[in-house]
Amino acid sequence: MGRNLQNGERLRPIDLARANGLSTQAVRNYEEAGILPAAGRTPHGYRSYAPLHAQALRAFLALVPGHGHRTAASIMRAVNEGATDGAFRLIDESHAQLLHDRGTLQAVESALGDLDPTAAPEPTTVSEPAAASEPAAVSGSGATFIGPLAGKLGIRPATLRKWERAGLVHPHRDPLTGYRVYDEGDVRDARLAHQLRRGGYLLEQIALLIAQVRAAGGPEPLEAALCDWRDRLSARGRAMLTGAAELEAYLRKRG
Repeated sequence: MGRNLQNGERLRPIDLARANGLSTQAVRNYEEAGILPAAGRTPHGYRSYAPLHAQALRAFLALVPGHGHRTAASIMRAVNEGATDGAFRLIDESHAQLLHDRGTLQAVESALGDLDPTAAPEPTTVSEPAAASEPAAVSGSGATFIGPLAGKLGIRPATLRKWERAGLVHPHRDPLTGYRVYDEGDVRDARLAHQLRRGGYLLEQIALLIAQVRAAGGPEPLEAALCDWRDRLSARGRAMLTGAAELEAYLRKRG
């Protein structure tokens, strides 16, 4: 064990465990995983830790809320192996992911804000053979058929069928003609999907959001969920600052 590991008091596994609300087995597991430096051993073979180990454990536990367990563990292993540049790269990647998540939230808020839940698509004539005989809209309702809806959005009917297969819209079939009928909720979901697709989001990402819109009964009740999302992103950013401070203290202690 290096000299800097022996400075100060000796600590038992239970000392580190109690100070951080962990089990002694968890402490041993962290050491075996490379999250903590290797412990010294007493003449009787018991693990002996030092203040450096205590700081390493504090740094790891502080990194987890902002970076996640796996990335935090990789950061600590890189530091303990002397690969600090690799640790910094992992930290940079987490910050980049947080920035991307903030952009996603902003895009979702913008897309939802642009929706007018009372607006129905204007009847549009399309020339595609599959939709040529469809009426412009369902009489007496805000529902419409695939051709007019595709024309309103400026996309092809085949795109709407692809979105249906991905679970973004759920039109029902007219019992007389067999045509797809999009009700007001489907129209709203199609418009939201169109806006998010233009923003570069994947179908599976959009499907998750639309499922939330449906569960909430429309975009308006999602405000609480969006506020919670925003708060969680802010908490993650602050946790990254806390983790950075503890990691810097560990790096200084390592010398």
